[in-house]
Amino acid sequence: MTLISVMLAVPDAAAASAWYQQALGATELWNLGSVIGLQIDGAPFFVAEPANNGWESPTALGSTSARIEVFVDDPDAVVGGAAEAGADYHDPVRDHSAPWGTHRQGGFFDPWGHLWLVGDKSPLQRHR
Repeated sequence: MTLISVMLAVPDAAAASAWYQQALGATELWNLGSVIGLQIDGAPFFVAEPANNGWESPTALGSTSARIEVFVDDPDAVVGGAAEAGADYHDPVRDHSAPWGTHRQGGFFDPWGHLWLVGDKSPLQRHR
């Protein structure tokens, strides 16, 4: 099995880990101080403090450079939890027409400027 994950650039890894735990129900896998491994329902992701090594946080860049796509059973609950924890509520969860039928998705910007889109699991299968 192949997994693909993201490492998010943040100015304060401890603060980011605490926020993702509160807002998204993440749990820490390990903590090296400036680099922390987290997971949400078994899906791993990482936060790290850039150290002049060729990458930077969205707040330092002035724009996000990637978006994080999350697929869950209840997108309304995940986006709602992020909004309650202070996320910049970007796009309310709503139904979108897709080639495979209805796809329910919404999104938010986390406090460090990363764009998260949260949807149901409908696009995770092959559709022709």
